[in-house]
Amino acid sequence: MGELQALVEYIARGLVDDPASVRVQARRRGPNVIIDLRVPAAEMGKVIGRQGRIARAMRTLLTIAAARNGLRASLDIHE
Repeated sequence: MGELQALVEYIARGLVDDPASVRVQARRRGPNVIIDLRVPAAEMGKVIGRQGRIARAMRTLLTIAAARNGLRASLDIHE
């Protein structure tokens, strides 16, 4: 679970102008891991991307990484 959290944090910090403002929390409910990503409102467009492409790519990477550990993961992005 920690490596999934670290993966999302690494990707998000590389996208925003102020990496210190990125907050990532993970919680587990059985085989499901829920990752909450919080970024400032001004940085939201950089994390989501055009038509949600970056967010979709992050969710795909997270799903693959979780499946390798026998888990299911979801990513929620908040400001």
